[in-house]
Order: sequence, then C-alpha cells, then structure tokens
Amino acid sequence: MNQGKILVVEDEKSMNDILKLLLEGEGYDVISAYDGREGLEILKKDIFDIVITDIKMPLGSGHEILKGVKELSPETMVLMITAFGTTEDAIEAMKSGAYDYINKPFKIDEIRLIVKNALERRLLSREVKNLRSQVVFTFQKVAGKSKAIRDLLLSIPKVAESSANVLITGESGCGKELIARAIHNLSKRVAKEFIPINCAALPEGLLESELFGYMRGSFTGANSNKTGLFEAADGGIIFLDEIGDMPLNLQAKLLRVLEDGSFRRIGGTKDITVDVRIISATNKILKDEAAAGRFRADLFYRLNVIPIHLPPLRDRKEDIPVLIDHYLDKNNAAHVKFTRGAIDVMMKYPWPGNVRELENTLDRLLTFTDKSVITEEEIPEDIRSGQTVSQPVPCLEGVKFIEGVEFSEGGVSLDDILMETEKRYLLMALEKAGGSKTDAARLLNISFRQFRHRLKKYGIN
Repeated sequence: MNQGKILVVEDEKSMNDILKLLLEGEGYDVISAYDGREGLEILKKDIFDIVITDIKMPLGSGHEILKGVKELSPETMVLMITAFGTTEDAIEAMKSGAYDYINKPFKIDEIRLIVKNALERRLLSREVKNLRSQVVFTFQKVAGKSKAIRDLLLSIPKVAESSANVLITGESGCGKELIARAIHNLSKRVAKEFIPINCAALPEGLLESELFGYMRGSFTGANSNKTGLFEAADGGIIFLDEIGDMPLNLQAKLLRVLEDGSFRRIGGTKDITVDVRIISATNKILKDEAAAGRFRADLFYRLNVIPIHLPPLRDRKEDIPVLIDHYLDKNNAAHVKFTRGAIDVMMKYPWPGNVRELENTLDRLLTFTDKSVITEEEIPEDIRSGQTVSQPVPCLEGVKFIEGVEFSEGGVSLDDILMETEKRYLLMALEKAGGSKTDAARLLNISFRQFRHRLKKYGIN
C-alpha cells in the first residue's frame, strides 16, 4: 500500500535512480523527471505529497519547480537537493516555501527521516484543510471572506477541543446557533446530544421543568416523571439561546449546575449529576445586565469563559456576495446570477435582520422570480429604498390615526388613546419583524415576556 506520492526531479540519472529505488522500498509511489521542464509538465497533470528536486538543472532550476509547486499545489512539501557549496541557495529556497534541503552526498537514514517528517507535515496540513472545509460547510449562512469571519472560522476547531463554556454574542439573525452546532460537530462530544432551547420562548415555570425535569405529583398535571434537557444532554452540549432572558431564580439553579454538575428535578430530593458543556447566546450585553441587577454577575463570569462575538452583517458587507452564492448553491439555484447593480443594492442595505433577513429576501426572490438573471429591478422595493425594520418608529407615526380629533366638552379618554397607540405599535413591530415575537420585542426595547403579556392583553394572536 502506497504511503505517499513523491516526484523526484534530478538531472543526474544515477542519483535519480537511487532516490527512486530507496523511496519505493519505503512504500512510496515515486515518479521521476530528469530536468526542470519535464518536472513542471508532470506537476501540471498530477498532485504529489512531496517533491524532491535538485536546485541546479538544465531546462529549469529547482527554484522554478518550487514556484510551480506553490502555484499548482501549495500544500505539497518541497525538498531541495544541494551540492556542497550551494547550501545558502537552499536556505534561500526554504525562505520561499521549501520544507527542507538535502546535502549531496546524503545518508540513507537522513533522507528517510526527512521524507517521513515531510509527509507527516503534508498529512497534517491536509487534515487541517479538511477540518476547515467542514467548518465552512457548517457555517453556510455565516461563511464569508471578511477578516472577522475568517478569524472566527479558524478559531472554532480550538474552541471545540476545549471543555470550557462558551458565550456567543451578537444581534438576532447573525447565526449564533450555527456556531454552537459547529463547535459541537468538531468536538469530542459529537456522538452525544446537542440540545438547543430558547430561554425567552417559554414561560418561567415551563422553562424550569424543561431544563431540569420534574417528579410525578410535584404539581398539578405532573402525572409521571419527566427527564429534563440537562439529563438528556449528559455527555453532550446544551445550547441556551437568549440566556439574558432567563429569570433570576433559574439563573441560581443554573449556576449550581455549572459549579458542581448537579441539580434536582422539580419536586425531587436526589441530586442528579451530569457532564454537560454549556454554550449560551444572547443579543444583550450581559455585563451591563449584571451591573443593572437583571443578570447574576457570578453566572455571567461562569458562562463567559470563551467569548465569541458575531459581528452584524452591516459591519461585514463584503460577505454578502459570498453568502448569496452559498444560498444559491444550497438551494440548487447556482444557475441564478445577480447583476453587479443588484449586488450593489444588496450591499448598500444595512440588513438589520442580518443573515436571517438576507436569506428571507433571497427566498422571496426565488419564489416570485423565474428569471435566471436578477437585476436591480427584481430586488424588493424595501431593500432598494433602504427602509429597515430596526429604525426607530417615528413618534408621530403611531398617532396619525387620531389626527383631526375634536375635543368635546367632555374631553377625550387619554387611557383609550394610549391603549390604541400601544396596540398599534405592537402590530407594527410584529409586521416589521416578520412575525417573530422575540425580534418584535427587541424593536420595542421590552422583554419577550412583557411583549407576550401585551399581546395577550389586547387579544393579538
């Protein structure tokens, strides 16, 4: 079984034959070339793990071979062969990207070791490349070419190797859960569960029972024992989205899990011990929330061991064309092309809903447009005009409906006016957030629970 593929470029036939015989004896697949030109032609047709080349040859030097390798297959390891007196030339080649150099005459054991080490480096480089490609695949919605995203993608494998808790921050729609899933997929916990839960989407009592479970008879309706998500995630990862909206009393219970890995079910008397890594996410600044007394400072520091920040799309607009291409590939629509004008329009828009809003816009385009070329005219009007859902609603906009009201002798009901205004803003926020209650609450700068209470108050479904 071949251990690796090697190209030997050496004009001295006896030396070439010796190297080929030696390396084939070690189990390598070896191809020979007898001058630089022949070596370059072979490189254009095939990829090698290692290239061993003499520096001084007719019809093309070792430096030209090195340059060709770096252009055609940058991860291929290049070993330079040099006669005594040209070592400085070999060292200069190493500065240009060669892995190492071999002096003539060489020792058999020496060349065996150098080739073995070079192949290990090549295999490691290939493994890292594969790992990075897996990360990019996992990050289809947030992949990009901006420095912030490149740095983020390269950090994920290191974060995955750790067992420390992770806090992912960023605006809604940036792809925080995708990052959490990428960490899970690259970690040693990948065979175990990844369980996401939105802390803002459940009422306080239900959230506690979902996280920690309950015992039969502990409350009305508890007809059997229930396993909580922390038990289900034992050995794996639990993703606590919108952690900033977790009630304070539950924060204390979560803190205990972080401190000693144990908790009790609701109504239970026995401690349950689990091994769970916690990845949490929020669009709030938890440090400020802790200073205001809305979030436990001790819990914040427990969660924020490895902080990861996802920048909003408006701060990395160079990623928009990349994200569009990813979306089209994912939806089998690679034949659809955007004109330069259409891309310019998309890049000028601030995308307050971030990647989620971009994806929704592309969904809309592909649904209602059967053209294979998307021009500026096909882009939705709200995108072309730059209207955003995150812009503060002008104060007067919400009270236009009372324009022209005449005050009678009995006056008007201010309470009724305020209630109608509040109801109007709730509906406007829901519409602008595409029906997302969490995002609508953020637009109004109130908590999810406050928003839900107001919806119930006015009978808004």
